[in-house]
Amino acid sequence: MLAAARISVARRLPTVFVARYTDGRVEGTVAQSKGFSKKEKAHEDEYIHRHEMELLQKMKKQIEARKKELEELQAQANELAGSYKKE
Repeated sequence: MLAAARISVARRLPTVFVARYTDGRVEGTVAQSKGFSKKEKAHEDEYIHRHEMELLQKMKKQIEARKKELEELQAQANELAGSYKKE
């Protein structure tokens, strides 16, 4: 009889788990203030700007290196073309 009671109790347990999600708001008055949000956005914007400037400088260095390489190849091509015209 005791075993039958345990089975019936187990059958009454909910089988579906409902997940509860937050709405994205952060607890606390500081996180909700507009001044804090503006300051945080300003810091993020500054970081992104610095990162983009570093990438731009890196790209400019790569362009200069490729220009140098192109000039060297062009000089070699001109040298070879000049030697063929002499023959």
